[in-house]
Amino acid sequence: MIETNGKKLFDAVGAEAIYTTNDILRRYITGFYAEDGFVIIDKEGTRMYTDSRYTEEAVKALKGTDVQVIEADRNATAESLLKNYQSVAVPFEYMSYPAVKKLQEMGLNLVDDVEQFRNCMMIKNQSEIDAIQKACTIAEDAFNLLLPEIKEGMTETEVAALLEYNMRKLGAYSTSFDTIVGFGANASVPHHVTDNTALKFGDEILIDFGCKVDGYCSDITRTFLFGDDKKHQKFKDYYAHVLAAHNLVQEKFHAGMQAKQADLLAREYLDSVGLGKYFTHSLGHGVGLNIHENPFVNKRSEVIMQNGMVFTDEPGVYFAGELGIRIEDSVMLKDGDVKSFMAKTNKDLVIL
Repeated sequence: MIETNGKKLFDAVGAEAIYTTNDILRRYITGFYAEDGFVIIDKEGTRMYTDSRYTEEAVKALKGTDVQVIEADRNATAESLLKNYQSVAVPFEYMSYPAVKKLQEMGLNLVDDVEQFRNCMMIKNQSEIDAIQKACTIAEDAFNLLLPEIKEGMTETEVAALLEYNMRKLGAYSTSFDTIVGFGANASVPHHVTDNTALKFGDEILIDFGCKVDGYCSDITRTFLFGDDKKHQKFKDYYAHVLAAHNLVQEKFHAGMQAKQADLLAREYLDSVGLGKYFTHSLGHGVGLNIHENPFVNKRSEVIMQNGMVFTDEPGVYFAGELGIRIEDSVMLKDGDVKSFMAKTNKDLVIL
């Protein structure tokens, strides 16, 4: 029988039962996505309660796992079932005040389990890693298909739409977030809102994108040039330094180090070449069912990084109104070392 994440979470929380209605957390526990329903975990195991819209698909998807699927009316069934417990763990951050108040009025002793969810979600199991790898492979393949399609006069929105189409065509069911495409000076805004700026010869292009497979995200950024107008020597020099900082993290960072040490590897290198003050965000963040989740890899984080953690390696430099460069891989810690999920796109400077 395949063991899902329910027992792992239950052992970490220590309450009499765990109850959640949140869609992301339900998916984390069971591996199955439905827009509605709830999960209860206790010493007897993990049970997912859902209605007739999802029952057939849930039973089929969870066959052979340790999750029992039960068709039920959410509100009436949850109230009757929870009366059997005294101490129930719930994720306060993902619940409305009326929902919490209702449970308290039932006489339940509520324990917040958000921190346990976050800690458990940091360490991916093999099925989670496989889903992330597939999402990363699709993203890279879609990007490689996109490059020959990019033409002068296309807008940022058109390029984003083509890339998203490619990802869906290759098997992704959605994007990880709104695709960011920045032409020219628009790339100087780290999270530029993709617009109708038209591409010109000599423009730089920054694309930050990703897709989802089985609920799990990929995250990747590539920066390159559309033609070489011989006016981009500073850009080329800066690009080489950002790439060196990016590679340094993957070469020198190891399991057992604090998250802030990964950030410092990139930051101190960029400082040494006079670019540190232009690196205006953290090195990275965890990736999983959420595009941003623990562990956050910034200069303050003291999280001890462990095998099975997935995060981004994305140093960048930004010069307002002029240019921006970011190079990003989704990576993980495996056998003590950083392993990139990205192996199919060229990180040396590409000039179309």
